[in-house]
Amino acid sequence: MDSLLQTISIAALPVIFAITLHEAAHGYAARHFGDPTAWLAGRITPNPLRHIDLVGTIIVPVSILILSTGGILFGWAKPVPVDFSRLRDPRRDMLWVAAAGPAANLCMALFWAMMVKLAWVLPINPFTLPLTRMGEIGIAVNVALMVLNLVPLPPLDGGRIAVSLLPPRQAFRFSRIERFGLPILLVLLFSGILSALIGPPMRLIGALIDFVFQLPY
Repeated sequence: MDSLLQTISIAALPVIFAITLHEAAHGYAARHFGDPTAWLAGRITPNPLRHIDLVGTIIVPVSILILSTGGILFGWAKPVPVDFSRLRDPRRDMLWVAAAGPAANLCMALFWAMMVKLAWVLPINPFTLPLTRMGEIGIAVNVALMVLNLVPLPPLDGGRIAVSLLPPRQAFRFSRIERFGLPILLVLLFSGILSALIGPPMRLIGALIDFVFQLPY
């Protein structure tokens, strides 16, 4: 139990920010391209309290940590409101708004890699191992969220990117999948197909980060 509580306390910061800053990035990109909806709602902020969903950001990740003994993590924040019709070029700008979330996760993964590197460059101290573990979790969670959200399935970010890139007729037909997106995602998750799809790119990106930063593990 003590080990589990320790894992939860170390994982809390990287997990919460991985989920909430992903959403804040969507709102920032939407405002940049002409839609102030998220800004007017006070959702373009690094303050996680503005993005936390009690179920998706707290209960689900903690429950998964307990049931998986710390092996996997998954969760979500309150979706940032985006009115795509208010974007200056809705079809084109949708791509950048959708891509902003995974891009934020990539930046956070690189940040946590720097924290791990810093922990081992500085003299060994009582924070070396906790910061290393926190950084490892931060890298893993952000890489996982980035790759997962790039799966071309509406309403995931990858699905919106695909809608933006497809010709109008095909884009309209593909976007109609969105109402079935969550059930499809759950089937893929529990069947093991999802892990087979996203596992290889996750491992590749993780290996590249380890190589670039020469991490000590």
